[in-house]
Amino acid sequence: MYINWVGTYLNVPKIPVKVVTFDEIVEWSRKLAEKIKESNWQPDVIVAVARGGYVPARLLCDWLGVSDLLSVQVVHWPSAAQIAEKAYVKYPINVDLSGKRVLVVDDIVDTGDSIELAKKSLEECCRPKEVKTAALQVITSVAKFMPDFYAVEVREWIWFAYQWNAVEDATGFIMKIVKETGKTEWCLDELIQAHLEWYGSEYVEKRFGYMLYALDMLVKRGYIKLSKCLASPNIAVR
Repeated sequence: MYINWVGTYLNVPKIPVKVVTFDEIVEWSRKLAEKIKESNWQPDVIVAVARGGYVPARLLCDWLGVSDLLSVQVVHWPSAAQIAEKAYVKYPINVDLSGKRVLVVDDIVDTGDSIELAKKSLEECCRPKEVKTAALQVITSVAKFMPDFYAVEVREWIWFAYQWNAVEDATGFIMKIVKETGKTEWCLDELIQAHLEWYGSEYVEKRFGYMLYALDMLVKRGYIKLSKCLASPNIAVR
């Protein structure tokens, strides 16, 4: 699908978005597993940083032959492209990991606060032999904490739209538009146009169904109103 739209929201904050495919996730996790193997270090237990680390951690269990998988939840990004003031451990774990080599896994490291907090939490409560960290991607231009292992280096900040939070992203993006513009009543054409100009055509084309799903939820919950468009914009779809 190709959309050509003459925009009207020219003075809006642009957020670069990259839609990540599941094939890319599998390939990155394989590459990450190979790097861990090449280091001659083998974890006994893998701990996912919930929630983004669940799928990468499970894939690493498969690639590395690890059967013990736990999770700790660290809250850092309350909604899409919106950062909390301070990361904190919401749901820690408290199990005896004495003598165990532990690998803490997240999907992406931006500042690194989440994975660093998870690592410290495990070291303080669970008495592991050793804790190392890993992520599929690292945004090196903003990272304050670098994981021990990572598959992909990202040099400039971008919002990676993973499959496991597609509806959550769509909801957050819509509400960001509502908040920034102060406009709570939209026609669908206007909202699509705003998405194109804020988040780009790739996001709109690949996540259009999720946008509609999220919009329906937000309308039913009273966060946004839909009106009939008075005039149709210049759209070409193929």
